[in-house]
Amino acid sequence: MISLVSIIIPAYNEAENIPHITSALGKTMETSRYEYEIIIVNDGSTDSTARVIQELSLQNPHLLYIELSKNYGHQLALKAGMDHAKGDCVISMDCDMQHPPEMIPSMLEKWEEGYEVVYTLRKDDAEQSRRKRITSKLFYKVINKIANIRLEDGTADFRLVDRRIVDILKKFKENDPFLRGLLKWIGFRQYAITYQPGQRYAGKSKYTLRKMLSLAIHGVMSFSIRPLYLAVYLGLGFSALSVLYIPYVLFAFYSGTEVPGWASVIMTIVFFGGLQLSVLGIIGIYVGKIFMQTKNRPNYIVRATNIVNQSYDIAKF
Repeated sequence: MISLVSIIIPAYNEAENIPHITSALGKTMETSRYEYEIIIVNDGSTDSTARVIQELSLQNPHLLYIELSKNYGHQLALKAGMDHAKGDCVISMDCDMQHPPEMIPSMLEKWEEGYEVVYTLRKDDAEQSRRKRITSKLFYKVINKIANIRLEDGTADFRLVDRRIVDILKKFKENDPFLRGLLKWIGFRQYAITYQPGQRYAGKSKYTLRKMLSLAIHGVMSFSIRPLYLAVYLGLGFSALSVLYIPYVLFAFYSGTEVPGWASVIMTIVFFGGLQLSVLGIIGIYVGKIFMQTKNRPNYIVRATNIVNQSYDIAKF
């Protein structure tokens, strides 16, 4: 029996890249022995991405699309694609050609050997900005240091996942999923393949420094309570710094320049202010995540799709 491979591509303002990536994938998959479907998830694009996808889908029977009601973010767009995919395995990749389609046969070969997850590790790109390389390495160091998972440096969202794993992920209800971490947490047999990122065909990266920082925070707080312990240490640290005021207080006292009541007030403010703000800030993030999760809102809403047996305007949990 011929296996079906589902290829999921999140797209946000990628009108120029979509024809190129779908053509490249078609050339790669047509030479394989697998049936395939390409699912493009339009994550609330504001350019002509929706029109381009719909026009191409009329010409290409392998091309399916999911149009979300707004921009929900890269991770939820991937989750939406997995929820709708029908393949015996699912491959996720970016739209800009930096994830080389020619890597897919190697991934499928490892899948045939029995690996349920085949993920990729990006090699250092000399053309990538120095700031981007530094922040990327810092991202993985923070995750590995604080979270209760281990991600190799350069782990990408370019991966193959077996149907069994996809069915498990579909049951997850997290409103801020961190798929790289979840797949590590799930376990099963996993295999890593290194790759050299391709040249971006058009546009620029949507992962800004702010989004990388947000992803790191979500990743850490999805898999660890260590930040709560860190809050305690920070609070104690700030409080300990207030001890540095003691030499100044003694000097002011013996030199006769002290202001009555000033030293005690400042030391008290520094002590309790540092302790409370650091601890409450981190606790507040956890409480906020719990608050949003208990609302039980859908992770995303599908505005339109051409996938059979999927209706329009249906909230997917």
